[in-house]
Amino acid sequence: MRLLRRCDNGDFSLTQFSNEAIPHAILSHTWGADTEEVTFEDLTNGAGRDKPGYKKIWFCGEQTAQDGLEWFWIDTCCIDKTNTAELSRAINSMFRWYRNSSRCYAYLSDVSNPPFGTNDESDPQPWELNFWRSNWFTRGWTLQELLAPCSVEFFSREGKRLGDKRSLMQQIRDITNVPELALQGAPLSHFSVNERFSWIQHRHTKFGEDKAYSLLGIFDVYIVPIYGEGTATAFKRLTDEIAKLEKCIQDLRLTDPCDDKKRIEDTKGGLLEDSYYWILQNPDFQQWHESQQNQLLWIKGDPGKGKTVLLCGIINELNNSIAHQDLLAYFFCQATDVRINSATAVLRGLLYLLVRQRPSLVSHIRKKYDHAGKPLFEDANAWIALREIFENILQDSSLSRTYLIIDVLDECVVDLPRLLDFIAQQSSASPRIKWIVSSRNWPDIEAQLARAGHGVRLSLELNAESVSTAVGAFVQQKVLQLVQEKKYDSETRDLVQHHLLSNADGTFLWVALVCQDLKKIPRRKVLAKLRAFPPGLDSLYRRMLDQICNSDDADLCKQILALIATVYRPVMLQELASLIELLDAVDDLELQEIISLCGSFLTVRDRIVYFVHQSAKDFLLEKVLDNIFPPSREDFHHTIFSRSLQNMSRILQRDIYSLGALGYPAEQVKEPDPDPLAALRYSCIYWIDHLCEWNPRFSNNYRVALHDRGTVDSFVRQKYLYWLEALSLCKSMSEGLVSMAKLEALIEGGANTSNLVKLVQDARRFIMYHKRAIENSPLQAYASALLFSPARSQIRSLFKMEELSQIKIKPSIGDEWSACLQTLEGHSSFVSSVAFSHDSIRLASASDDRTVKIWDASSGACLSTLEGHSDPVTSVAISHDSTRLASASYDGTVKIWDASSGACLSTLEVSRVLENISFDATGSYLYTASGTISISATGLVPTPIATHPQTPEYVGLALSSDRTWITCDSKKLVWLPSEYRPSCSAAVLKRIGIGVGTGRVWVFDMSA
Repeated sequence: MRLLRRCDNGDFSLTQFSNEAIPHAILSHTWGADTEEVTFEDLTNGAGRDKPGYKKIWFCGEQTAQDGLEWFWIDTCCIDKTNTAELSRAINSMFRWYRNSSRCYAYLSDVSNPPFGTNDESDPQPWELNFWRSNWFTRGWTLQELLAPCSVEFFSREGKRLGDKRSLMQQIRDITNVPELALQGAPLSHFSVNERFSWIQHRHTKFGEDKAYSLLGIFDVYIVPIYGEGTATAFKRLTDEIAKLEKCIQDLRLTDPCDDKKRIEDTKGGLLEDSYYWILQNPDFQQWHESQQNQLLWIKGDPGKGKTVLLCGIINELNNSIAHQDLLAYFFCQATDVRINSATAVLRGLLYLLVRQRPSLVSHIRKKYDHAGKPLFEDANAWIALREIFENILQDSSLSRTYLIIDVLDECVVDLPRLLDFIAQQSSASPRIKWIVSSRNWPDIEAQLARAGHGVRLSLELNAESVSTAVGAFVQQKVLQLVQEKKYDSETRDLVQHHLLSNADGTFLWVALVCQDLKKIPRRKVLAKLRAFPPGLDSLYRRMLDQICNSDDADLCKQILALIATVYRPVMLQELASLIELLDAVDDLELQEIISLCGSFLTVRDRIVYFVHQSAKDFLLEKVLDNIFPPSREDFHHTIFSRSLQNMSRILQRDIYSLGALGYPAEQVKEPDPDPLAALRYSCIYWIDHLCEWNPRFSNNYRVALHDRGTVDSFVRQKYLYWLEALSLCKSMSEGLVSMAKLEALIEGGANTSNLVKLVQDARRFIMYHKRAIENSPLQAYASALLFSPARSQIRSLFKMEELSQIKIKPSIGDEWSACLQTLEGHSSFVSSVAFSHDSIRLASASDDRTVKIWDASSGACLSTLEGHSDPVTSVAISHDSTRLASASYDGTVKIWDASSGACLSTLEVSRVLENISFDATGSYLYTASGTISISATGLVPTPIATHPQTPEYVGLALSSDRTWITCDSKKLVWLPSEYRPSCSAAVLKRIGIGVGTGRVWVFDMSA
């Protein structure tokens, strides 16, 4: 970054800095004519003083000095625009430079101060009308200069301050139509792509391409500027890069920690400031917050002590107090939800929030993601890859102060030692990164975090007085709510409050659970029941369970508790009802009433059933396991597996969402109302996991489930494709792939399973090979997946009735999965061009192997090979009467061949490489991109017949622009696997010929 400084003699000097953190001011302005602006060359040569633009430099230097700064930056003269590489870097860095500036001055050359100017910004000013009309608000580049800095100060052409972005907020919002939140500094990624594009709609730039380039920082993407490419091309490249960015972030997202935080706060009845404010004044917290040596704060305490409340409060306070350019990311582990209980999930959650705030950081992810795609975040090496990405981001020089917060480490069930080791290492890697973690008082956690060296421990037990005071405030809030809801008199209120304060023992959760029970007790019975609530969480849980066991609905409540304790993630109400037979005919309202009978173990938020706290689940599984899991927990896994299979077999069907179009994109699917998959989503994703946990080989039901012609065998044979479609609609194809691997491993070596093993192996290969197609378009399970599966694939045979009946000539795939042969095979190199005869009987293909082949389009037989070119053949065409064939080559010639005999009739020396040649209707001329060739001539000749190449028209069938789909009437029909994707193609009537880079050619034919 090159900065300006005013010298003692009044001149200005330029200095190059590698460190962008140098405090500096920055100027935002509108450019005059090129001859009016002071350039880098002018300043280097000591010239430019007589240019009108010099006044702006002088103003910026004066104002910079008044604000106590030494350095400032102006785009006209701090960038050497004759250096293309430097200009490219500057364009892609400008948003960051404005964001990191200490001061930003917007110089409005067309706004003048009033004649008797005053600096009282509260009075209406005569300049306001000119402010509204200022050119500054119509230029493309000034949009990012308005949004990037924390503050923008506006000055008239006389250099008088008019106000800043905050004081002029209403006017700026009305002039620009940019929302106040964006003007106030909210991350721009929080606004949709279309909304951000709308902000520049009525702005203009000198060069059309700049309208796109000026948005790079607003979308936080990088593209190389190419002046002369045109506005449309520049915007196409910009939108393509935005789409790649959005797709990467979408695939990274496992859950949004912001939503998790809101859910947690709602579950706890809102966040009470008095319940966490004490920690902000705590010496240990302040030491961590203010010290440059202490990067890690560990908050530890027993269950129910309010650790999560403290972290939610700290997050809120940091959000309100950190600097404009600082980042804050957090994650809430939850042991009962497999999506957010692993070390990999923690890194994904933190990365997601970081890149949502600073999308440019996604470049570290895309170095690997662009090669691997979504599996980068999900496969066996996901932790290794994510750890490396995270380390690179933490070392990014553009990263300012960053706060990373992880709640309840003890609920990280998978790979907790890896996560602790990572935190211990990274917490001392950079003074810019501050960590907060919380957990129970586990010795293993303490031992690993101790390796961090300069960490700070904050024990809630050692701060019992502060915690007790916070719990007291919480009690007062809860009692006030009870008074309002239950109409307690003063005596009842005082007794309830006294009992809660006397028995809470510094435990928020105990207070919350007791108050939840008190809501259910009639007011007249409160005093009699009050003493029945014992102190201590375990005692309270045991009382709750005893009440359940003595109720009329004991069996049903225990089944619900057992199911919620067993499932791999919190389930929706419909999913819960589908998994318990006794709930078959129960509606949502009645179901919520039944859940309320389960003591206060469970809570329902947004129709999702949760344990009220991890300690409630721990109590059920560790203290009273036999009471709720008769005869065993493994058998309950079988119950869930069995119910899942029954429900899926009954409901799953082809096109369950009535999408209709085979190419309907998964990303555009809207869940119908009612949603036929609402009750099945959990079952679709986890039925195999419960089957594996059941350990069926030691069960009497084993033969029923896993032998040949058993329930699993029947489901795969009858419903497999419908299950894959459902997985795609549930956005869980990756989980399905992992599940099939588990199923294959489970049944291998079992008795009476030889046929089932072969079926499952074939089904696993099917989902492995076609995952991407079905993941992107659910109904491709019946199109691309069946079309491109081996002839002997059991799944293809079992679902033959689902194949596209219109396809008459199909690619020859081979018999087994291990072979993937193409229909027309013979070229030894890249196929560069294919062309049909106009009667669609013959297909010609040109290749880099310097040959042209003519094929029978029906049988796939190679009729002849035409040899004669000395270099790769670039294009091929067949005459309208199918008697002659033309080929163009890198050898600078065009050859005319007899299509029947294969004889070379003539060689035309054109001395250039031609592509996309085609015959005219008479067969006398060839159309090319460079002009028209007369067959009888020896070179290009001008002719009025045509000026552009002509190719046979596509009738119905075509290829998508990215060559990944066969389309019919512009609608996506069949997705092409990568090895069948064309390097060239030709279409005529209802037939498409496709040549691929492997040297193979195949034909797709579809009748009306």
